[in-house]
Amino acid sequence: MAQALDIDHWNLECEFNNTDHRTDLNGVDRLIVRRGQPFTISLYLRSGNYQPGVSSLECIAETGPQPSEQYGTRATFGLSADIDTSRWSATVTSPPGDMVALCICSAPDAPIGRYTLTLGRSGRIELILLFNPWCPGDAVYMNNEEDLAEYVLSQDGLIFRGSYKHPIPTPWNFGQFESGILDICLRILDMNPKCLKNPGKDYSGRRNPIYISRVLSAMVNCNDDKGVLLGKWSDGYEGGVSPMFWRGSVEILRNWDTQACQPVRYGQCWVFAAVACSVSRALGIPCRVVTNYLSAHDTNSNLVIERYINENGDLIQSREMIWNYHCWVENWMTRPDLKPEYNGWQASDPTPQEKSEGVYCCGPVPLRAIKEGELMSKYDAVFVFAEVNADVNTYMKKKDGSTSKVISTTAVGQKISTKSVGRDTREDITHLYKYPEGSDEERETFEKANHQNKLLQQQQNEGLHLTIKVTSDMRKGCDFDVYAVVTNNTQSEKKCRLLFGSCAMSYSGFLGGNCGFKDLLNVELSPGGERKVPLRLNYSKYGNLLTEDNLIRLAALLLDYSTREPMLAVRNIVLENPAIKVKVSTLTCERCRQFLATVTTVVGFVTNAMSYLIQSHNKYSMYKNEQNFIVFAVRSHLLTPRGRCALQILGEPKENRKLAAEITLQNPLPEPLEGCCFSIEGANLTGGRAISERLDSSVGPGEDAKVKIYFTPTHSGLRKLVVDFDSNKLCHVKGYRNVIIGK
Repeated sequence: MAQALDIDHWNLECEFNNTDHRTDLNGVDRLIVRRGQPFTISLYLRSGNYQPGVSSLECIAETGPQPSEQYGTRATFGLSADIDTSRWSATVTSPPGDMVALCICSAPDAPIGRYTLTLGRSGRIELILLFNPWCPGDAVYMNNEEDLAEYVLSQDGLIFRGSYKHPIPTPWNFGQFESGILDICLRILDMNPKCLKNPGKDYSGRRNPIYISRVLSAMVNCNDDKGVLLGKWSDGYEGGVSPMFWRGSVEILRNWDTQACQPVRYGQCWVFAAVACSVSRALGIPCRVVTNYLSAHDTNSNLVIERYINENGDLIQSREMIWNYHCWVENWMTRPDLKPEYNGWQASDPTPQEKSEGVYCCGPVPLRAIKEGELMSKYDAVFVFAEVNADVNTYMKKKDGSTSKVISTTAVGQKISTKSVGRDTREDITHLYKYPEGSDEERETFEKANHQNKLLQQQQNEGLHLTIKVTSDMRKGCDFDVYAVVTNNTQSEKKCRLLFGSCAMSYSGFLGGNCGFKDLLNVELSPGGERKVPLRLNYSKYGNLLTEDNLIRLAALLLDYSTREPMLAVRNIVLENPAIKVKVSTLTCERCRQFLATVTTVVGFVTNAMSYLIQSHNKYSMYKNEQNFIVFAVRSHLLTPRGRCALQILGEPKENRKLAAEITLQNPLPEPLEGCCFSIEGANLTGGRAISERLDSSVGPGEDAKVKIYFTPTHSGLRKLVVDFDSNKLCHVKGYRNVIIGK
């Protein structure tokens, strides 16, 4: 007769299990495991011994407020000879005795979340179960370790902004393993309207990453629910902060949690996407942030963006727009509801743009379905297809009320970008969304999608040709020229009118004030001739008009007097902010600094430097054998003009050792900066919070703003220290420094 084990107490072996399940960065004070992977706990018996084949133990795993075997939120299982990784199972791995090593494995498709695991009559333990992209039986399984390190474990990254001609990487602290973040992510799931309406069904749905991705797409914005972020794209940011203020997701998620689930003000697309990425990675779904340049916002699902301009070439605002860029996320998972070839990356967009099934959410939709033009694929394939493929028709609204078609070439869906795996570079993934322009595959895709406008072959313009060209010296604070270039490809003389204007612009397409305008009534061109017309943009005029996006829209409108046909060329330019220089060091002794600054040769450097430092400071002698005082980085391939090696000498960053970040930014503007403030933030570097330092005085033109900020890293590994500079005239300039933290 089976004898039930009489459990007195237990040890969850959190440090071992969490490390084995790659959840230890969440902490080792509680049990956090991944589904489909065994974990082992130690049971100490009150009486009797474990005897194979004789002892028994009933285990019950439950999640949610209404656990049910029907919904898959309750599982009952006993001891078996071996672990079965396809379902909830348990086995004993220790020899007979009064201590039992109990190995437990959850089902690879079990709902994620908080669990209560009841062991017999007296054992009751709590654990958190996450998706497991390392488990082949899990729907989020990814079989490349480098990809997993980037898309699940990496707590920081780069998000690309700027323009498609000039992509600019912005550092971001995802911070998915910072203290309390996992609990906040689970609370987001609990606060979603589907859970509040039917918690049993919602908890059951949490087995499915498709369902979770769709819930997160809705809950990261607050348009229909108690979501995390409120979006704002115009008219100031009263009652909150500019989306440019944020350096990472941690502060946003904590604010939402501590403010009784009231939305955090404010977010824009890259902030929505970054927060969704943080939550996805925290739950175990591989995720990355993606930027689509010249992204179309199609409101009526006809795959066409209709734009209107006035007779000066100024854009008339409408709901259908082309965003300079737009960010969303991609989650990795299988799609058993679709074709097998649709497994893999799925696009999901948490920025509230259009409703899907009555809710402001979008996706997940397979990238492969977008590329193949399969617009019936779930979810929201038509909207995402339009974002990267929509045609653009431009019309001129004249003063008499009539309209006319304008010749214009605007291609949406350019340079779709994400951070490269393991490197701080841009990876172009446009090929995952669309076939090369002009290819047979592209034409077949448009036929399948019934994209008639794209099927109309554009005839080569053999008449006038209009383009906008720029120079490389377009920095904020400078005066510079841009050019409208008109070419006459005909055999006859041409007389034209050229209107060339510029205005400030937000990344989402909203237009601001005029930065410069020129109207030439009589542009004459001989056959084959070319005319290059400059437009001077002066900081004194554009400086106060720029948004934080630093974007200026250039538009040239050409009217051929002989044909009366208008032609439009548009180009968005982004003005570069100054670079932030960051040096991380543990050396604070001035004598050491002076000595190291005098070293100019490599020969004998290491020996002499270490000897001097130890002899000069007896208190440093403890480091002589431990070799943990200084890292000497000798980059002999970097030669100065004199042919000597450029040396970088840093104190060795280690866990729980105080570090100093010396941060410098040069004022590029012809006017002083007031209210200057530097802030730093980094996963496992700054204690899960931002650390700020304000300057007491103004910074004049060409002068350096410089501070030193101290921080103490808590975990080893490669980390990204994110830096933000803010002032009255130069707002939220971002920079970063990669730091390797030793044990």
